[in-house]
Order: sequence, then structure tokens, then C-alpha cells
Amino acid sequence: MDTASTHYTVLARRFRPQTFAEVIGQQHVAQALQNAIRGERVAHAYLFTGARGVGKTSMARILGKALNCPNAQDGIPCNECEICQGISSGNDVDVMELDGASNNGVDHIRSLRANVNVMSMRTKFKMYIIDEVHMLSKSAFNALLKTLEEPPPNVKFVFCTTEAYRLPDTILSRCQRFDFASIASQSIIERLHQIAQAEGYEVEPAALELVARRAAGSLRDSQSLFDQLLAFGSDTITAADVHRLLGTAADDRLLALFDDLVERRGDAALTSLDQALADGVQLGEFVDQWIAYCRDLMVIAAGASDVSLSSVAESARETLTRHAESWGLQTAVAAMDILAEAKARMQWVTYGRALAELGLIRVALLDDLEQLDALIHQLKTGQLPAPAPPRDSKPRQAAPQPRPASQPSTPPPNVPQQVSEPQVTPPPTESNPPAEPAAQNSTVTTASPPQIELKAGCEDGLWTQLVSSIKDATRDHVRVASGVAIIGPNNLEISFPASYHFSKQFCERPETLAQLEAIILQLTGQSVRISLRLLQESPAESQTEADQPGETSSVADLSAVDDPFVVQAISVFGGTVVKVEGLGGSAGTSSQNAGDNDKD
Repeated sequence: MDTASTHYTVLARRFRPQTFAEVIGQQHVAQALQNAIRGERVAHAYLFTGARGVGKTSMARILGKALNCPNAQDGIPCNECEICQGISSGNDVDVMELDGASNNGVDHIRSLRANVNVMSMRTKFKMYIIDEVHMLSKSAFNALLKTLEEPPPNVKFVFCTTEAYRLPDTILSRCQRFDFASIASQSIIERLHQIAQAEGYEVEPAALELVARRAAGSLRDSQSLFDQLLAFGSDTITAADVHRLLGTAADDRLLALFDDLVERRGDAALTSLDQALADGVQLGEFVDQWIAYCRDLMVIAAGASDVSLSSVAESARETLTRHAESWGLQTAVAAMDILAEAKARMQWVTYGRALAELGLIRVALLDDLEQLDALIHQLKTGQLPAPAPPRDSKPRQAAPQPRPASQPSTPPPNVPQQVSEPQVTPPPTESNPPAEPAAQNSTVTTASPPQIELKAGCEDGLWTQLVSSIKDATRDHVRVASGVAIIGPNNLEISFPASYHFSKQFCERPETLAQLEAIILQLTGQSVRISLRLLQESPAESQTEADQPGETSSVADLSAVDDPFVVQAISVFGGTVVKVEGLGGSAGTSSQNAGDNDKD
């Protein structure tokens, strides 16, 4: 083995930025620091925070070189002198890098405070770069406060962390904070292309895009993965090499799987999953791709067409748009939630494939959730659409039905348009409730002539057909009526027992009356006006119920009936007052006890 191979340096170190201009994606930080150097307004403490691999430590080293390089011009170090090379390698005696994870005790900070007042050996400024500073203990932070607030004039501090929220406010208030942004995928692709050319490799653009997407905004992660990819592949790196290295599925396979899910073909989706696993795709990576694809569908369905994709290449955006339009936003969100739940559960069990297959089937079973709002509105208003016709039947075209000028031009949407032969049965009463109506044909037609005459003697048949023709919640309120009568020309009166006051109120709503009048028009061919009446309970019935054997009535009974809450409960649930008891027992018992107390 030769010397070069034993001292190989990874790409992330060899291609580390050496000037402010080379730091990718952090131009706002570089410009602020360079202007501070030009104007001699460099602060004594800086806080660099952001995700991993975005250039925090590299920016701190560049700042140290710009401040101490004897050949620096306009804040740009020469990177050739001994000081610049020492700082770049992390070995300079005046620009010291400390690891906050291993130097997190108060003793380490005391040692730092003791050395702060020592003059630098060969540079203008002494600099302390503390990486992962959030790992310092509370006592260490407290020991650093005074030195951080009033350091010697030739000392600078730079703190780097990925978790700035873990730093005490007393530290944050003494630092100038710079937030490092995640690096755009296109910038990562351009940097990887430069590295590939410098290394003498040919890489397909699709392979570079896959690596950049996998890095998720971290340039160091992309360089580490690219370094592994160069060692894995040949002189020409393809997208297939990236998929084999990462254990992910190609875009075509992912698009085909979601074609099956959107079309609700669960069997085909399971077959696609089985074939992918047989071809070497890793289950966990594949599920991550599903979640990323659902995220892209959600973004597109929400209308954010300018947001970059995270699951497939931009060339597949047209297919994504088609899937998003077919599913809708609500279904895409539900699918993402299902798959995310499956992924979270897979980490703690040994039957991960079964959970992944369960997630696919649940997604394939999702219906069009965009109609939920409309259905909820129809439920609230009591108006539901007529049942859909069977798949093997052919719906007939509905012919327009003329209406008088005094009535609405179109019936409510939930009124069935076809009725069966009338079944003459006695009108329903409380003791003899009507039987459940037979199932009606769901096809819609208005071509058949009226089947019932609106005249005296036909009330029973008309009532039976009216109840059986109602398909929504209105039927439960109409069927409790005690009778129906024709009280005048085109005037129908429906009577309700006294205990069904709530049902009468429900039927008095304008939309309910319009629904009932439209059904009667369909049954008789005549326009009618419906009036509702609440029957009053006779005194004889009240006396009979109150004087039942084994029951006693008292003055307390009358006061209970007058109570508004009791009256409302009786009207809603159809109950009667049988016995009234006080808090200490029955009314009669309470009166007797009161008499005994008076005697005592």
C-alpha cells in the first residue's frame, strides 16, 4: 500500500471553504463579517447557529484568518502564509478550537479564563472557537459570563451550535447571533459537480440530484455521501449506482406504486412492494420515499407550485400534479398521516413489512375526502342526496315536472323521484307505530302519472306513501304523527301528539315543509299547503295516569310539571310524570317527617 492511500483525506476536509466567497449559501453571514472587518467593528463574541454541515466552523476559521493574516486584503486572507495554514488545519496556537462536549465542565472554563489574559504569541487576536457550545454545563456557563462580557481587547469568542435554544439567555445577550440557513439543492449540485471534475469522475446529473436531495440541505452530508459513492462506483456514476448504495427505489418505481394507490388498486400496490424488496430496495428507505411523495402531493394540492420536490426529480412534476388533482388536499394529508404513523411504529417492532403493507392498504382504501365538508353540511341541514344507483343498472333520464307558480321551481335535492304502488294501512299512532317502509328504487323518474287522488278517504294511502318516500332523518319525525286530514282545498293538516312537540317543531322548518309539499306534489300531482297541529292531552287521560294503582299524587307533582326543564324533557322524550321525590326521599315521606318533627 503506497503512502498516498494511507493518508487519504475525505472530500469534506479537502474541499473545505477557505474564504468568505467559498462558503455556499451563507452570503448574508459572510457579507456582515467582511463589512465588520473593513469597518473595524468586529464584536468580541459571535454565535453561529444552524443545521449540521452548513459551514459554521468553516466560517469561524475564515474569520480567524481574516483577522490575523498579515497579507489579508479587504478581509480576504491569503491562505498561503503560515498563520493561514495553521488556522485551516486547526493547529494554530492562537486560534484554538474546543469541543464543548468534552470540555463542558467548570474546570475547563476556569482554565480558559486563566489563559485569556495571556497575550497571543504571533497573531493580532487570540480566538476561542467552541463547537457544540450547548453541551456546556450550567456552572460552566456561569463561570464564562464575566469573561465573555468583558474579555481582553485582543480576545474573540466564536460559539457554534446546532441547538441555540439550549443556551442561557445570559450567554445569548452577550453575543452577536448569526443563523445559518440550509443550503439549496441546486447549490449542492453545483458544488458536487465541481468536486467530480476535480477528482476526474463523470457523474450523471440525475445522480447528483439524488445525492443533493438525500443531503437535505447539508453540504457536508452530501460530500460524505458523494465520497462513498465515488468509492462504490466506477469512473462514470449513474443514478442506479446511487439507488443501490442508498437502498432506495427509482423514480419510475415510486410513480408506478402511487399510480396504483391513486386508482385504489391495493393488490397491485402490494405486488409492487414485494417486487421492490426482492430487487434490493430497503423497506425503511422505501417508506421514507412514500412519505416524501405524499409531502410533495400535499404541497402541490395546496397550490405551492414553486416549492421544490423532495421525492422525485422535477421532470416528474406533471405526474405528481395529476395525482394531486385526483386525490385532493384532504386525501393527500390523510395518506401522509397514515404512512408517517406506520413508519413511527416500524422502528419498535420486528414485523415492519406487515405495518408497511397495512399502510399501503389503508391509503388505497381512502375515498375522496374532499366531499366531507359537503356531506357534513347536508347532515346538519337534514338534507341528504338520494342513494346512488347500483353499478349494474342504467339510470334513466329524469323528465321535468311542472309546478304551480306559487311553489319552488325545483324540488329539494333529497326528494325521491319515484314511488311504488300505494300500500293502504291505518294511520300511525303512538301505540301502533308504522312499519319500516320497503326499499325504494333509487332511479329517478317523473314520467309516471300521479298514483293517489287528493280527496277525502285517501288520507291513509297518501300518508303511507309520504312516510315511505322520505329517505333522510325527516322520516323519524314525520312517522310519529297521529293522523292526517284534508281540511280544505289543497290544504293538508298533520297532527302530532302532545308529547312530540319537538318533532312538530322540526317539521315546521321551511326546508322540511318544502320537502313534504314536494313529495305530495309528486304523489298526487297537486300542489298542497301543509299545516301542523299539536294535539292537547285530555284531562281524563291525565287523571287516569295520575291515579294508577300504587302511585300517589301530591302538590309536588303539579309544581314539577310547571318546571321548565321538566316540561322540555317531557316534550323531547315523550315522557309523563309518574312520581316526584325531593332531595331527601319521596314527597309524601317528606311531609310525614315534617309532621313528626312538629310533634316533637
